[in-house]
Amino acid sequence: MATNLNIEVSPVSRVEGHGDLVLDVKNKKIEKLQFRIPESPRFFEAMLVGRKYTEPSHITSRICGICSVAHTFASIRATEAAFGVKLNDQILKLRKLANHGEMVQSNCLHVYFLAAPDFLGVGSVVPLLNTHPEVVRIAVNMKKVANEMVRVVGGRAVHPISTIVGGFTKLPSIEGLLKLREMLIALYPDLKTSLEVLKSLDLPDFERATEYICITDDEDYALYSGELMSSDGWKISNQDYLTRINEKVVQHSTGKHCWASRDSYMVGALSRINNNYDKLSANAKQYAEELGLKPPCYNTFMINIAQFVEIVHSVDDSIRLIDELLESGLDESKAMAEVIPKAGRGVGIVEAPRGALIHDYTYDAEGKISKANLIIPTNMNYANVEKDLEALVPAIIDKTEDEIRLGCEMLIRAYDPCISCSTHFLNVTLVNK
Repeated sequence: MATNLNIEVSPVSRVEGHGDLVLDVKNKKIEKLQFRIPESPRFFEAMLVGRKYTEPSHITSRICGICSVAHTFASIRATEAAFGVKLNDQILKLRKLANHGEMVQSNCLHVYFLAAPDFLGVGSVVPLLNTHPEVVRIAVNMKKVANEMVRVVGGRAVHPISTIVGGFTKLPSIEGLLKLREMLIALYPDLKTSLEVLKSLDLPDFERATEYICITDDEDYALYSGELMSSDGWKISNQDYLTRINEKVVQHSTGKHCWASRDSYMVGALSRINNNYDKLSANAKQYAEELGLKPPCYNTFMINIAQFVEIVHSVDDSIRLIDELLESGLDESKAMAEVIPKAGRGVGIVEAPRGALIHDYTYDAEGKISKANLIIPTNMNYANVEKDLEALVPAIIDKTEDEIRLGCEMLIRAYDPCISCSTHFLNVTLVNK
């Protein structure tokens, strides 16, 4: 039983980037609790100023090698919104297909490689090669298929090159889409096996209701496009996100804290499930039911289950999109829409695997960026991580110090934070001399 604690984990393992857990407890009362981010800011917003409209998507995709598709599309959509570009169904379906590929790849990485060791009682994925070799095999195969999806549609598996403002420089081949379809169908036995493994896990019994924010759409389980919505009852257009989303600098982090209707909010798979559950594929809903995931769900540890359910949905919906593209045929004459640069502001919001990703660009008359604002999902989750930790620690304070440390680390990992991407805390003014 822990009455006094002084825990510092530096860095928290199995997350992207460097984040520290600092916990000081005296007489079972929290004196200090921080999820501390010491990484340097990366100044991508400043890099974009003065760039021609053809450049930002290729620059910002380098913010993250895991979420490069999401950054590409958020950037492209911001530019297209500023210029009033109108896209055809073929372009939209291909972009959604690439987005599904990234969603499967990233969710798979987190569920199988980063989170699963916690629940299977080992320190990393390496021991799973001996204890659960089938889980590792499934994870590697699933990532391979997902990477191939992005490569076929986007030109390469990381930092897609053929997806540009207005459409595609090159369409995938019919043969490539047919091969993808075969690979996706072949994943279903692995999804079934994964289901049984996940059903056997003992997830912590922890709940804290918060505000859940994501994009939503009347037709789709929104990942590529939609309006920004909250479980607290509001829905706004992308262009108006600043009327709800707020940021502030905190001393212990180079990532800002965000809030909307409350003092913090959550983005990511659980938010999407809570807000858009009815748009999931029938198969994904069945998996969710078997895993006990039903909205509203307030257990942060169920993010891992929500990510797996999204994998199922993305596989289902990718097959649907491929079938529709094959039925209509690929038309090179519709690979690009007309793009006419002009002065204006555009906002692109897509769902990255970790949550809503915002790119906001203001262009001058020459089609060059004069101002940029980016808000990264992990940045939006920071404050909520700390609020969750503040609720979790009193609930597990009677456990041993090692158990408390592990419980806190598991909760942080549940968010699947991408820490390096989110270091964003300075306003930079460029002065030409």
